[in-house]
Amino acid sequence: MGLSASQIPEAPKKDLPLWDVKLGELPKWVGRRDISPTGVYFAFKRAELKFHNKYVHVKRGGIAPYAMMLTGYCIISYIWSYDHLKHDMLRKHH
Repeated sequence: MGLSASQIPEAPKKDLPLWDVKLGELPKWVGRRDISPTGVYFAFKRAELKFHNKYVHVKRGGIAPYAMMLTGYCIISYIWSYDHLKHDMLRKHH
């Protein structure tokens, strides 16, 4: 029940990617972004499609996309439980 690439609005073509933006132009670049909930949703959908086209939908796929997802899950799980782990690290066990 996903969306196809033709149903997702494209990002403005005249705009530069974030890594090509100079520091002084950053406020203008951020001002041109669509930060509404719909715009953010479609930005994530575009990123998901790019990921799938680059790593999942290839002729000879490997373990890379699954390793990336597992690594991301591990990092997010650690961040979510860090507050609890921080208190465990500060306790003295003797």
